[in-house]
Amino acid sequence: MTSSFRGASADSVAVLVDDLRGAVAGSPETAAAVAGELFSVAQTLRAEGSMRRFVSDVSVPDEAKSGLVGQVFGGKVAEATLTVVRSAVSRRWVSAGDLPNALEHLGVVAAVASAGDQAGRLSDELFAFAQAVKDAPELRDALSDPARTLEDKARLVRSLLDGKALPATTTLAVQSLAGTHRTVAVALAEYQKVAADVQDRGVATVRVARDLSGAERDRLADVLSRQYGRPVHLNLVVDPTVLGGIRVEIGDDVIDGTVSSRLDDARRRLAG
Repeated sequence: MTSSFRGASADSVAVLVDDLRGAVAGSPETAAAVAGELFSVAQTLRAEGSMRRFVSDVSVPDEAKSGLVGQVFGGKVAEATLTVVRSAVSRRWVSAGDLPNALEHLGVVAAVASAGDQAGRLSDELFAFAQAVKDAPELRDALSDPARTLEDKARLVRSLLDGKALPATTTLAVQSLAGTHRTVAVALAEYQKVAADVQDRGVATVRVARDLSGAERDRLADVLSRQYGRPVHLNLVVDPTVLGGIRVEIGDDVIDGTVSSRLDDARRRLAG
C-alpha cells in the first residue's frame, strides 16, 4: 500500500508515521491498541463515504474536521489514536480514498511497533503464514470464499495462530482479510515490507534447492547487506525446481544463480 501514495498523500503519510512512532515508542501495549483502533477507523471511513469526503476536503476548516472526528470516535478510541486521526484529517490528500488507506498503513506500523524487539520474528511469522496459505489450497480457498463472513475467516486465522505466533502476527493476519489488498498474500507481503522498513531493513526472498545452514544464511545476509547498504532480512523458500544454486529477489532486483537458470541461458546462447 505504501507505494500507492503519491504527491501530497505520500508527504502526509511520512509525517504521520514519524508522529505515530513517537506516540507509541516504548509501549507495546499502546501500540497494539492503537493498531486495532486505526484499522477500525479506516474501515468506518471506507464505509461512510460522506464522512470520508468531508474530512478529506481541503476546503473544510481543520477545526470542523477535527470536531467531527471527536464526535464520532471520541470515547470509543484511545486518546493516542484520536490524536493520530485528527492529525491525519488536517493534512492534504490526493484523493479521499488515500485517507483510510493511510490510516490502515499507520495501523500496520503500530502493529509492527507492538512487537518491539521481536520485529524480526514477526517478519518470519508473516512470511511463514503467507507460505502456508499458498501451499494449502483448502486454507487459501477458505480465506477467499465470498460466502464466508469476515468474522468466520478471522476465527479460522486465530485458531491457527493464537498461542503459536506473536499477537502482532495474528493481528496482521486477520487484517489481511479486510479486502483492501487484492489477495491475502499481497496484504501479507506488504506487511512484511512495513516490518522491514520499521527496522530499516531490506527483505530478500531466497529460493534454494535445500535448506541453508545458519552459517550459510549469515554469510548470504552479510553479502546482501553490504551490497544494498543496510541490513537485509532473509525469507528462505526451499524449492525443488531450483536444481541447485540460489535465486534471490530483493525489491525489483533478481539475482539468479540457479542451475536451471544457467541451463536456460546456455540453451538461449546455442539457439542464438
